[in-house]
Amino acid sequence: MIEYIKGDIAEISPATVVIDCNGLGYGVQISLNTYSMIQGKKQCKLYIYEAIREDAYLLYGFADKEERELFLLLISVSGIGGNTARMILSALSPSELIQVISSENAHMLKTVKGIGLKTAQRVIVDLKDKIHRVSAVGGDLLTDGKISVSQNAVQEEAVSALTMLGFAAAPSQKVVYAILKEEPDAPVEKVIKLALKRL
Repeated sequence: MIEYIKGDIAEISPATVVIDCNGLGYGVQISLNTYSMIQGKKQCKLYIYEAIREDAYLLYGFADKEERELFLLLISVSGIGGNTARMILSALSPSELIQVISSENAHMLKTVKGIGLKTAQRVIVDLKDKIHRVSAVGGDLLTDGKISVSQNAVQEEAVSALTMLGFAAAPSQKVVYAILKEEPDAPVEKVIKLALKRL
């Protein structure tokens, strides 16, 4: 089993990277999250998940163990394959994904391409209790991704208002989440005003 691959970046795109490891080029599938972390570097180290099927042998690579752990949790859900899990991790950062699952925000998960409401609900039901074990690997990743119950109400109200104003749900959610991390006690009106400046 391959734990990680470390070497020179020979080729890179938002979906794949070729790592030259002592003259052997490994083609690795990556998420946008990992792409943004290794882009512009000459070398990288990716933690690997091997998907071995009758018709394919694929390597999925992750810039850190937390993202790989979330990937493994996602593919444990019925109906979620490697490419769908990678799509989810491209649309949401690991801390955002933990927040979405912890707060049971199926509508945010549904904004990911290829995820319907039933699949989003299944991901939440299957992973809500398991998601906490990622914190054992990622240290403060879980606490970093959590928002209190009162903040959650403000977050939902602000995102709802922004979508009614014509902004897309996914970017609105990201901006509101970022604002609440910076100003945890901000009232909903202030959050909306700040969001309007950033969107």
